[in-house]
Amino acid sequence: MQFVHLHWIDFSIIAVYMVGCFVIGLYTTKYIDNAGDFFLAGKALPFWAIGFSIVVSDIGATDFVGVAGNAYTYGISAANFDWLGSMPAMVFAAFIFVPYFWRSGVFTIPEFLGRRYNAGVQLINAGIWIMVMLISLVMMLWTTADDLVRTVLGYDPMVTVWAMALITGFYTFSGGLSAVVMTDVVQLVVMYVGGLSLLALSLWEVGGWGNLREGIAAMGDQFANHFTILLPNDHSAFPWSGIVFGLGVVMAVAYMSGNQAIVHRTLGARTEWDAKAGMLLGGFLKSFIPLMVALPGLCALIYLPNVIKADPSVVPAEMVEYVKTAAGDMPMLKEQDKVVPTMMRLMLPPGLQGLMFAGLFAALMSSISGTLSSASTIFVTDIFNRSKVLLGGKPLNERQALNWGRGFTAFLIIASAVLAPQFARVGGLYNFIQTILSLFQGPTLAILLLGILWKRANRWGALTGLITGVFFCFILWCVPGLFPSDDPFLYVAMFSFVFAMVVTVVVSLLTPPEPEDKIRGLVWGSVLKDTETQAALEERVSQ
Repeated sequence: MQFVHLHWIDFSIIAVYMVGCFVIGLYTTKYIDNAGDFFLAGKALPFWAIGFSIVVSDIGATDFVGVAGNAYTYGISAANFDWLGSMPAMVFAAFIFVPYFWRSGVFTIPEFLGRRYNAGVQLINAGIWIMVMLISLVMMLWTTADDLVRTVLGYDPMVTVWAMALITGFYTFSGGLSAVVMTDVVQLVVMYVGGLSLLALSLWEVGGWGNLREGIAAMGDQFANHFTILLPNDHSAFPWSGIVFGLGVVMAVAYMSGNQAIVHRTLGARTEWDAKAGMLLGGFLKSFIPLMVALPGLCALIYLPNVIKADPSVVPAEMVEYVKTAAGDMPMLKEQDKVVPTMMRLMLPPGLQGLMFAGLFAALMSSISGTLSSASTIFVTDIFNRSKVLLGGKPLNERQALNWGRGFTAFLIIASAVLAPQFARVGGLYNFIQTILSLFQGPTLAILLLGILWKRANRWGALTGLITGVFFCFILWCVPGLFPSDDPFLYVAMFSFVFAMVVTVVVSLLTPPEPEDKIRGLVWGSVLKDTETQAALEERVSQ
């Protein structure tokens, strides 16, 4: 297999980008004096920075690699994870959840659940998110190192893992959320330029949109749904019922409204208007993401077979399988996660190689830094400090919280780098992450919605709904043939949401309600309209 040897121009582009991240990390250090500065950027973030940061932190190298791979295998329906799975949910979050969270003054989503219900709900939810974020960090590192850098350049993946971990960990450790957001603004520009360059070249190589559609249509019936945005309900991958209800109604709303890594930026907004506008701007910018990440996967169906037929040595024989189509036997890659890296290696000229690598590194590093910042906030606020108080100790002061936040950031990035090789055998990384999320997002959304909208929801209902809801997810996974999909995570999320909602309501009605003083200011109507409640919340947050 021939690997790309980067031109000095490519190395220069990548080097300037990496040095810039170091400089930003060092620069923001002088503004970090306490935990509020580290975790919430001193509540001084403008809307445009929030919007840029939300998008670039949510879109990582796993999206460029994973969504393109899904588009290559299943078609344009993979773009729903950014269209139906993002934009409507972000509008909903901007007008329903974000104003509430910003006014309540919480640092994290689990912190709200702890105030609204009890410490048990807070600790369970926080523990789940810490595990999910650790898995996400590991998979983001390994996807870039193995599927991208090794496929294109032939470099040792562990060298790449540690390089990315140390650079990203450094500026997150130094500047907290401020450094994350400031680097994200630059990274979004770099990511868009690199992604749009790959898209433009992909369409150029296949002769444009019209030729792309005609070429795929000529391959036969097995590719007939590649341009269908909502697949039939008997399709094995993303049936329309799962996409609309499992993704659009449950997973998307849960992700954009209850995921600390997304909501975190809005909590650091300087005003409520900035918090809402930042989320809306992020939704608008995300509408362009499927063009960059999904369409190159479709173009690969035309481009790669032609290149492999002309010179079979460009791709190792063990990576290729031959599929019978109406146009004859067509060579396809066995691993869908290798599609974009292979196209980069074969297609991009010097200069664009470095730009595209910088764009993918930007996507990776922003996702890692955002996850690190959110995970450290959850750990210090919801696990360590909360447990310390429950055991009779004194809560952390500002300086102690800052030190513990930085310490956990360092621990998490080192642990991620050490664990990264363990995920070498996991295929379809993007779907794997979605599967992990589906195991708890439905129950979490259920108790979050009820906690905000229904004051009768109580601690016993939420605790029972969360625990049994997560357990119900595993039952759904263990029953074969239950859903019309080979990878039923969309249905698992949908039915676990309904199940947890019903359990929470029933148990809440069978147990005593929460005292009015406890939930004052923690239910939607009061937190937005009651001026006395706002004063009480300000006093509670300052304590």
